[in-house]
Amino acid sequence: MIKELKEGYVKHELHKGIATIEFFHPQSNSLPGIILQNLALTIKHAGDDPNTIVIVLRSTGEKAFCAGASFEELTSIKNETEGLHFFSGFAHVINAMRTCPKFIIGRIHGKCVGGGLGLAAGVDYAIAKEGADIKLSELALGIGPFVVGPAVERKIGTSAFSQLAIDATLWRNADWARRKGLYAELHTSTESMDESISRLADTLMHSSPEAMAEMKRILWKGTEHWDKLLFERAAISGRLVLSEFTKNAIEKFRKKV
Repeated sequence: MIKELKEGYVKHELHKGIATIEFFHPQSNSLPGIILQNLALTIKHAGDDPNTIVIVLRSTGEKAFCAGASFEELTSIKNETEGLHFFSGFAHVINAMRTCPKFIIGRIHGKCVGGGLGLAAGVDYAIAKEGADIKLSELALGIGPFVVGPAVERKIGTSAFSQLAIDATLWRNADWARRKGLYAELHTSTESMDESISRLADTLMHSSPEAMAEMKRILWKGTEHWDKLLFERAAISGRLVLSEFTKNAIEKFRKKV
């Protein structure tokens, strides 16, 4: 059952075989636990729906696509059990995207940070707009991109992933992300990006669902162990987030904002 949100939302609309899943949070489309939970449930529901042929994942607003983990929830974590629970939310979303039998097109209209980059890497085909710069900021906060790391590394390779993970304060521009394979397409305007998304969604809507499901299985081959791996990684993040380093780093960031 999808839970109601006090702040932000996750919406799901189905039109002629195309399921659009949209999320929003007033803090730069950040991801508190409840949005993560609803995203995972909504993706699974769309994937299980025989009327869904293809999925488009998007956020709203004109700035960030997704700012990653909610700082408010990070600072409220009191023990390793709570930490594991929160970071497992990212594991559930990525695994839902991975096991969904339908292709997921990502509409990446703005910057992606941390867990937001994990979402961009988890879609099957990302179409972005100039300005959709990326950063894995976790190490600067005293944790690391442990849960989203496998998805990012799968998409752009170990070398590019390590560059993002180690130099955690440096933004890479959208063209860097395209050249590394994170984005399949990069457009100069919102109109051009949306036209390309509509074109691809319409093409896939008229393709064989069985063939696409088989292709998706092949494309994600070798990730079956993520059912266990991502939760092991969540436990690492859940432990590290309790450190004084992380608490101080988040507080310093808040003072800058």
